[in-house]
Amino acid sequence: MNTLYITGAGVSAASGIPTFRGEDGYWTIGSKNYTPMEMATRAMYQNNPRQFLAWYYHRFATYRNHGPNEVHHWLSDKNLITQNIDGLDGKAGNKNYIAIHGRLDQMTVFHHQGDDVTPHTTPWDDVDESCLHDSLLELFKIDNQQPVLNQSFKPFVLLFDEYYTELYRISEAQQRMADADKIVFMGTSFSVNITQMALEVARSYAIPVEVVDPEPAHIMHPNVSYKKMTALEYIQQQG
Repeated sequence: MNTLYITGAGVSAASGIPTFRGEDGYWTIGSKNYTPMEMATRAMYQNNPRQFLAWYYHRFATYRNHGPNEVHHWLSDKNLITQNIDGLDGKAGNKNYIAIHGRLDQMTVFHHQGDDVTPHTTPWDDVDESCLHDSLLELFKIDNQQPVLNQSFKPFVLLFDEYYTELYRISEAQQRMADADKIVFMGTSFSVNITQMALEVARSYAIPVEVVDPEPAHIMHPNVSYKKMTALEYIQQQG
């Protein structure tokens, strides 16, 4: 059976990486609190790269050396699309997973969405935390507090006000959805576009769906089974 697994933040929680919408996600600039959905935007990166990069560093890059857990290892030989940018599936050995929202360890030149660019490794270890803001601006080649197209760099991450492009292997992801005999969602809140896209494909092609989560979101699908358990409990059950 060709089972497609689509994973979210719940899968990486056991590796010590907080889920995106937890209390830790909030960020304060001056006296104003920004939610992750406000902070993780292209507009914030363009208008306030100093704060955006500091938030991104604290929220993600500080977890860059965390290791994969049992679930990542179990998924290492599976057909996998992950919403997570932590790269733990790659560390666990999955050679062909799709990181549909980008990867923490990579960056691209700052470009118009849809332009053909190549991700490359972000030298996070070069960041000097004693002068974090200035160090990050230097690393991402941002002068005068404003990123410049085709000159500055941007983290390889799909932001909330951006859309899926071939940089994120969207056509390949859609093909994997259509080709699947079953789609298993693990540790996802169904609050991002890729999960809705997968559900639409599943409905169109009558593909059965499983939802693995201790508190699963109810979804509209005629052939869905809910596994009210953690991803770890699920893989232990699968053997």
